[in-house]
Amino acid sequence: MSGLMNTSSTQPERLDSSGPWKTALIGLARDNTARFAWLCLLLIVLSCLMAPFYAARIAHTDPFSANVAGSIMLDGQEVDLMQPNDNPLHLGLSPIGPTWHTHYLLGADSQGRDIAARLLYGGRNSLLIASASATLCLVFATLIGVVAGFMGGVVDSVLSRLMDIMWAVPVYLFAICLSIVTITTGLHLGPFTLEGNSLLVPVMIIALVYMPYAARPVRARVMSLKTAEFVTAARCLGVPRWRIVLFDILPNVSDTLVVLGPLVMAMALLTESALSFLSIGVQAPASSWGTMIQDGEGLIYTRPVVAIAPGLAIAAVVLCLNILGDSLRDHLDPRSAGREP
Repeated sequence: MSGLMNTSSTQPERLDSSGPWKTALIGLARDNTARFAWLCLLLIVLSCLMAPFYAARIAHTDPFSANVAGSIMLDGQEVDLMQPNDNPLHLGLSPIGPTWHTHYLLGADSQGRDIAARLLYGGRNSLLIASASATLCLVFATLIGVVAGFMGGVVDSVLSRLMDIMWAVPVYLFAICLSIVTITTGLHLGPFTLEGNSLLVPVMIIALVYMPYAARPVRARVMSLKTAEFVTAARCLGVPRWRIVLFDILPNVSDTLVVLGPLVMAMALLTESALSFLSIGVQAPASSWGTMIQDGEGLIYTRPVVAIAPGLAIAAVVLCLNILGDSLRDHLDPRSAGREP
């Protein structure tokens, strides 16, 4: 009898009624590694956005104008920006190294331009291209993945084979071929024409290159949702297909897109840097981290900071994005809901 009373008096466990997004946000807030990655990425983005203020008010330099014959005042002495090399014969000139002052904090490049100011300006273009191309890539991938996965049949076969053909071509080879063509002739999209030096050209190229990589998981997710009970019930009730796609399929694909976002952006940043390093990405007078690495290639033994500074910036952003992508995947994955953050 007492056992029966104990059983009846036991209160049922309180179920967690939080939605998946709220649960994921709580998990991210408790994840110290993810918070550190968010903080570092936010700091880098804000620093790049402050590039005009830094160049005009702090460094007092024009990062886009050559200043080979210029000089600066350091500790009350006038120092030339271009100095003799440190070889026994002192042949040739090398730009000044890091001064650790407000003027030319990280030194100058081979044209006498402030590296720190160019690093911030280049970061603006690199991050803009990476984020825009990742967003455009996910939009195209969602459209193709949803149509292929939901329609099935011939439509799915045709779209999947097109994606397989694009998948078969190496990423950088595909991007290089497209970049060479668009730089020489521009990009023609019906009545619209983009010049070869436009930042939209690398955005379009990178989005197109990585579209198959994002479309495949979206298609797989849609195919699994298409056979779910709530979709079957909506079909039995006579709900139109477009309403099922908009209100039943797309909301449940959003978690896949959120996880793919940081990873695609990281790959886009690496691709943009590689193309710019090969002079087929961002074109002068604009700059990016990739073009800065190219500028510092010839100074790697005398002034390595010219190439190392943008390289470290790229590595830091890619590392932060990968950490965030992995953390989002862990907290949005239903199978990891029972794990401690």
